[in-house]
Amino acid sequence: MPDSVERAGRIRFGDYEADLRAGELRKHGRRLRVTGRPMQILALLLERPGELLTRKELQEKLWPADTFVDFEHGMNTAVQTLRRALCDSPKKPRFIETLPRRGYRFIAQIEALSDAAAPQVLSAVTSSGSFAGAAVAPAHVAPRPTPEVVGCVGVVVDPACRNFVLLPRDEMILDEMEACEAAKDDLGISLLVADGKLLMVACGTRVKILDARDLSRGCQARILGGEFIGERAFVPRKHLQVGEGDPGGEPASTSD
Repeated sequence: MPDSVERAGRIRFGDYEADLRAGELRKHGRRLRVTGRPMQILALLLERPGELLTRKELQEKLWPADTFVDFEHGMNTAVQTLRRALCDSPKKPRFIETLPRRGYRFIAQIEALSDAAAPQVLSAVTSSGSFAGAAVAPAHVAPRPTPEVVGCVGVVVDPACRNFVLLPRDEMILDEMEACEAAKDDLGISLLVADGKLLMVACGTRVKILDARDLSRGCQARILGGEFIGERAFVPRKHLQVGEGDPGGEPASTSD
């Protein structure tokens, strides 16, 4: 394990932060349900960024010799679970690269976080797959305070002037939707709608904000009208108008 990773215990990559000591994975500050072997595999990968972690090593570390299990199935299931949490694709990986019949490699740039110092970029893998060191990251910048909008009422809007927008049930579904949009996977979007994970909500519908920990991304809200009245959805920033003009403006009236 690199010394700086061992000292920090917390690793940031992309929108994610892994606490190796606590065994927790967060995205935008929100804890994800990743535990057990998927989290253990992630920790082992982060301890050796850019290096091959063989399936044999994983078996020896995570599947004791006296444990009678289907290792291949267990390994594949654990890696699939981890990839889903990271919204990663085995065909076009951003984080975990598969080396067929050999093992896995963590290919994204990571930062070791410390409360006493600015994060330091530990490693990066170039687009060609070669491993390269990276420079020290900029000094830590304190996050901008969240506007006091919880409990306020906003309106669903669309910059493209469509009559309806698709709102995910939560942030994880938003990630799935964005991945489908990036891949131009219309079937994937349709399946999310059919499963009730995406709600087709009319623009102009009022919503009550329940949680706005990261208003720059969006907020969890309760729908106050239309077909889905009373249900919860995650409203991306671009589809939310809290006050006049910009979504980050002054709060609207709190009356329902």
